[in-house]
Amino acid sequence: MTTTPPKLQPALLGGAFIGVLSALPLINIANCCCLWVIGGGVLAAYLMQQNYPYAITAADGALVGLLAGFFGGIIGVFVSIPIDLMMGPVQQRLMERILSNPDVPEETRAMLEGMAVGTLSGVMIAIRLVLGVIIGGIFGMLGGLLGVAIFKKNLPPPPPPGGVEILPPEPPPYGSTPPSGGSYGPPTGGGNP
Repeated sequence: MTTTPPKLQPALLGGAFIGVLSALPLINIANCCCLWVIGGGVLAAYLMQQNYPYAITAADGALVGLLAGFFGGIIGVFVSIPIDLMMGPVQQRLMERILSNPDVPEETRAMLEGMAVGTLSGVMIAIRLVLGVIIGGIFGMLGGLLGVAIFKKNLPPPPPPGGVEILPPEPPPYGSTPPSGGSYGPPTGGGNP
């Protein structure tokens, strides 16, 4: 038996949750406050607790959340590349329609024109990857800690490796006779004089 719960599979599943939901258009709006990243950390901690017979520690939850955030940042960038390529023409037409409106203020028009120039480049992908891994790691770790607080089992921790496990004595079977000179129940009669 291992003394630490397995972390790779829960971290990969939590990372997939983070990456896919962070890359999907419209759904990724909920990630403005890192909701999907924290949720992926919570999911990773939940999955780790379900696959381990003992209560997981806060350090285990933080580590699996951190790994889920790293994986989520990487997966999110690679899932968003084809989505951005498909949505590029649609976004371009939307910007053109907005800019064709004469009632758009000049400051807003300049901001939208600057956004329309942004194309998918290697530098932009690298920046998104670095930021996704850093931010994903931090908030995934917080999600993992939150998952431990929510889903922790109320069981004792496993015994240390190589240690001796001391169990309490078993109660005698019901109806058995007490040993000579003693009883199993509370003392009867007598008392203090």
